[in-house]
Amino acid sequence: MEERRLLTLMVFSLLIVLAETIAQKHAIEIYSLHVDCKVTSRFAHTVITSKIVNRANESKEATFEVELPKTAFITNFSMSIDGKVYPGIIKEKASAQKEYDAAVSRGQSAGLVKITDRKLEQFHVSVSIAATSKVTFELMYEELLKRQLGKFELLIKVRPKQLVKQFQIDVHIFEPQGICFLETDSTFMTNELTEALTKVQNETKAHILFKPTVEQQKINPELDETLLNGDFVVRYDVKRGAAAGDIQIANGYFVHYFAPHEMPVFPKNVVFVIDRSGSMAGRKIEQTRDALLKILQDLHPEDHFSFITFNNKVVEWKSSLLQATAENVASAAGFVRTLSASGGTDINRALLTAVSMLDKAERLPERSVSMIILLTDGQPTSGEVNVEVIQENIQKVINGKFALFCLGFGFDVSYKFLEKMALSNEGIARRIYENADAALQLQGFYQEVATPILMKIEMQYPENTIEGLTKNNFKLFFEGSEIIVSGKISNEIDLLPVEIRAQSHTSDLTLKEEANVKEKEQVFQNQSYIFGNFIEKLWAYLTIQQLLEKSISAQEENKKTLEAQALELSLRYSFVTPLTSMVVTKPAGQSQSELANKPTEADNEKLKNFPVRAKAPVTKLSSRYFLLAPKDDLDVYRLRGGSPAVRLTDKTRAQPLAHEYPQLLLQLPKQNEIICLNTHGKAQPSVHLLSDPEQGLTVTGKLGDRRNRFVQFEITYVNPPARIHASTDEIVLSHNNQSIQLLWTESATSTAQGLRVSVEKERSLTASLSDTVTVKISFVKFLDNFLGLYFLNTDHFSDKVSGVLGQFYSKAKFGSDSNINLRADERLLSVSGSQHKVTRQYKKDYRLESTSGPVPCWSIDVTP
Repeated sequence: MEERRLLTLMVFSLLIVLAETIAQKHAIEIYSLHVDCKVTSRFAHTVITSKIVNRANESKEATFEVELPKTAFITNFSMSIDGKVYPGIIKEKASAQKEYDAAVSRGQSAGLVKITDRKLEQFHVSVSIAATSKVTFELMYEELLKRQLGKFELLIKVRPKQLVKQFQIDVHIFEPQGICFLETDSTFMTNELTEALTKVQNETKAHILFKPTVEQQKINPELDETLLNGDFVVRYDVKRGAAAGDIQIANGYFVHYFAPHEMPVFPKNVVFVIDRSGSMAGRKIEQTRDALLKILQDLHPEDHFSFITFNNKVVEWKSSLLQATAENVASAAGFVRTLSASGGTDINRALLTAVSMLDKAERLPERSVSMIILLTDGQPTSGEVNVEVIQENIQKVINGKFALFCLGFGFDVSYKFLEKMALSNEGIARRIYENADAALQLQGFYQEVATPILMKIEMQYPENTIEGLTKNNFKLFFEGSEIIVSGKISNEIDLLPVEIRAQSHTSDLTLKEEANVKEKEQVFQNQSYIFGNFIEKLWAYLTIQQLLEKSISAQEENKKTLEAQALELSLRYSFVTPLTSMVVTKPAGQSQSELANKPTEADNEKLKNFPVRAKAPVTKLSSRYFLLAPKDDLDVYRLRGGSPAVRLTDKTRAQPLAHEYPQLLLQLPKQNEIICLNTHGKAQPSVHLLSDPEQGLTVTGKLGDRRNRFVQFEITYVNPPARIHASTDEIVLSHNNQSIQLLWTESATSTAQGLRVSVEKERSLTASLSDTVTVKISFVKFLDNFLGLYFLNTDHFSDKVSGVLGQFYSKAKFGSDSNINLRADERLLSVSGSQHKVTRQYKKDYRLESTSGPVPCWSIDVTP
């Protein structure tokens, strides 16, 4: 009897604890979350409103986090607590910083905006609210959508982290030119959620509404967990009518959009300048090789090209540019495959050599476009190392003759240096992020500049009637992009004339157009689809961006003038730019102010050694939601320099990430998803990993006795008849009854009838053959040494590929099944007709340096 009474008391106590835990979890409830976006002629105005209630009987902290595009300017923010509004105030950055520094000295909190990935930055603010109180957060930002590869893209990151009773994304688009293409895309959409999405479109307008119920938001009916976790994307393009583009006018300001299409492409003369210094070793140089091999296939036969590689020495692939014939492209591909990394970084001499090569080039097409594309991952360490001297040297020798594009790989580069050098020479700079898709980033950049169709473009308007004209001269125009010019109409006129002069591949062009001012102004009388003086705001946005861009490459005195002009406009139009800050006030008794600055890409380098996201408090309950949050792989914030990595969870505790390596690792073809495979069973004489009869390739492996890791691989080729035996002790290449021994302790290369086997000392083995998949084996020093297998150029696999690993290259794809319950960290993967539940885990990537942090992958166990 006593035992039963004790058991009843224990159960009752447990139920009380469980009830308290559930109550704590839902103490801070987001009961309404709205994203309202109005896009008028590419200019997007977004308002995010979050309403939160504290259902606890004590004060709790509510946190508002938003991911917004880097190209956007915040224009307003406010908190409303129990009817009292606490606004954000935009000030000159220097004076706001002075106030803020004084506040920091009194122990108040850090800044509110940080860069989180290649496209996004994060706005973050927390406030303590009393029991049963409510708070409303409202953030506004504006951006000019940029046309890339023929499309405009509006990206919204969605991650509320809890079910929301009133959730909606409401997008209105108005394009007077007419909408010719419209699509929505999402990384989290299910059949149930699709029912919550509506799209209505006519000639010039579109309305997209995503309004899921609480039940539709659930991962499954039994769990109070949300499906809303990822990207919500709207893509569209507009109709093109008049050859001279489209002019729009409202409230005394005009904007002119010019995007010709279906024009012949200029032949290109491209010199690729590739860093092969020691810091590029490992995954970086592999991804660079992969990207360059794809880029070579995209060259047009009339293009001319060459390669210059550099470390502390500069090496020219050829002494002059070659036409992109099939033979020359194949020869270049062979050269690219040999690229390895070591030594210092002589950027100055490499670029001077590239300029000299273009200057000396002969028999190039009469009308063609010359450009240099530089890829580097570090600072200059050899030759001339003063970045200002390098910038001056390169600008002097280029002298406006061609464009220089600078790509910075990772965070050890000085982006400010590359950006100034590119902008001084009619190019652009871009950071390539060290992710699994770095090769795709490189290819994507090349595609943007691969199709020049106009050069020396001049957009001319009547001088006596236009004030504050934005940039109206452009060196190059690429297919799929768009030129935008804006200004203020200062006099009363009936017609606004425009004349465009440019050079195409076949002729010199002169295009003329006249816009009827009154007719154009009538277009925007429907106020429900526009916000305020949107063309004036667009003009201010564009002017500020161009002034800041010009200031990067300007001399000091001129730089101050340009920045003063940009500051004046930023304050006048309430934009948070790199020259202004928003001071966010809070209720009395809390930290009295916080500062929202606009970070630049160069600022990102200053933060590279720290996690991007603010820590979740441990002693207080913090119910966080993430709207417009980073992708899954950005939940991981790696501390560089070998520091331990942690993943922050919505339960506000830090959890250690996995430090183990998977047995096998592969990237699914045409998908940015990594699979980690683990085989059941103990050490076996041989595991059949992959066979492809059309490739004439077979790979087997052997697991070790002491550790469940691969210690030996056999790679067999049919043509040429050859076998590679790779173990943790040695590498043996057998061909025509002869054997060649290679060691992991030294770099070496051996070739047999076109089969090239190269060893990078204590790092990797590469087996490559023309028109065949490249096999890579990593030598991993981890407790007992083991080997890691992976493949490059996997598009060469045929449909007949098989084996434990091979089946994933032809018969694997992610799917869904409404009859199977899945957690947030689970997905269904179909392989060879069978469905497998895979789990999101974090593993060390044996393709990368041993000091690299874990990467996210989908883990699956397989039976040999």
